[in-house]
Amino acid sequence: MPHLIRSHYDGDPEAAVRTALRQIQGTYGIAVLFADHPDMIIAARHGSPLVIGLGDGETVLASDPQAIVEFTRRVVYMDDREIAIITKDNVEVHRLAGGRVDSAVTVLDDDSYGVAELDGYPHFMLKEIHEQPESIGRCLRGRILTEEGHAKLGGFTMSPRDLLAFDRVTALGCGTSYHAGMTGAMAIEALARIPARAEIANEFRYKNPVILRDALFLAVSQSGETMDTLGAVQEVQVKGGEILGVVNVVGSTIARTCARGVYLHSGPEIAVASTKAFTSQITALLIFTLMLARTRSLSRAAGVKMAAELMDVPGKVTEYLANPGPIDEMVQAVVKARYVLFLGRGFSYPVALEGALKLKEIAYVPCEGYPAGEMKHGPIAMLEEGTPVIFIAPSDSHREKAISNMKEVKARGAHLFVIYTRGDEEIAEIADVGIPIPASADYVSPLLSVLPLQLLAYHVGVALERDIDKPRNLAKSVTVE
Repeated sequence: MPHLIRSHYDGDPEAAVRTALRQIQGTYGIAVLFADHPDMIIAARHGSPLVIGLGDGETVLASDPQAIVEFTRRVVYMDDREIAIITKDNVEVHRLAGGRVDSAVTVLDDDSYGVAELDGYPHFMLKEIHEQPESIGRCLRGRILTEEGHAKLGGFTMSPRDLLAFDRVTALGCGTSYHAGMTGAMAIEALARIPARAEIANEFRYKNPVILRDALFLAVSQSGETMDTLGAVQEVQVKGGEILGVVNVVGSTIARTCARGVYLHSGPEIAVASTKAFTSQITALLIFTLMLARTRSLSRAAGVKMAAELMDVPGKVTEYLANPGPIDEMVQAVVKARYVLFLGRGFSYPVALEGALKLKEIAYVPCEGYPAGEMKHGPIAMLEEGTPVIFIAPSDSHREKAISNMKEVKARGAHLFVIYTRGDEEIAEIADVGIPIPASADYVSPLLSVLPLQLLAYHVGVALERDIDKPRNLAKSVTVE
């Protein structure tokens, strides 16, 4: 690309970049400097995010607003097929096809953006794990109507009649956001009693999906810049579907593309591996579940109970983090393991997937998450004497079947670690090592049972001397295919 731009350069930087980009296919987000114009940057984007910060006598260009807050909170978001001429005192944005763009200036708010500080923690990941009581609380604040047993999400701008028009819901996401979408879909189906599912966005966008008129889609993304999720959003829109965003980063591309949705308000997440955004995503989806369920079969009394359960979550997360249990014993076993198996049923299945993903991301330990009922259909062959098996088994409707699965695991000589509801002595007796969590409703349990798995991944990563906040080969926002 530099050589192509140079071949078109005759003294006009903008013209050279514009001409070159008309010959280019694919995704890019670029900043171009010219030796004979040292006080100018030419920026352009297509697919990859770019944001311009407007400071006092300076202008800052970055791919993420978080990088800009140290200098200014006034930003301009570039859109696809736009080119910007940037100097320290001025910004002009034009369409690549021609014509000036009157770009809106956005002021970054304190809840979503702050200057990244460790505040005494050794890593951002550990800090963000311990910020979850506050991040979940911010997501809930002002959205739960406790006395009415109802909820509201202003960004969805949907009346009860609008909500009744939908007979199915699909959550779209990648990685951790997909796991959060799975949890939300399970809650919607269980409580609102309409078909709901989660799909991996990078598969969905290429399968020529059927978009029905009575379907509602939710695009779940921490960064709001995930390329595959954005592609899925655009595919839904092309086919006339209704899609809303569930994102953390205000002003992100997915948020702007969806136009309607909910912000998580979990605050900046600096570590590459997502922790607090995951629990905030689930929280937002549970708030939506309450909204949707109350328009259908959920009574006012049941709604009041669900609202109270949600409002109790920050306190229960604080309670667990203050006394996380024998995490060190799990760490010692996993550090030496050749393979680790995570198992769960129902709402604990997505948690098993998320626990395995975190351990892979942070510690590079070979592992996989499975629904416990599928254990005999393959993964049980991997078990040998001492293999760590981490079972997520809160006291829910799957408890008896989970106990049967645990006994199968122990019969193969595996080392059984169980995350269970405090006070469940039967499961505590079966486990080689038990990690108790506070009691909760089935649909709330993932917000608690994931916490030990986040801590496990973190401490195994530390023990193995991994780069905790910037794991190898990974990026915070996956903005290219």
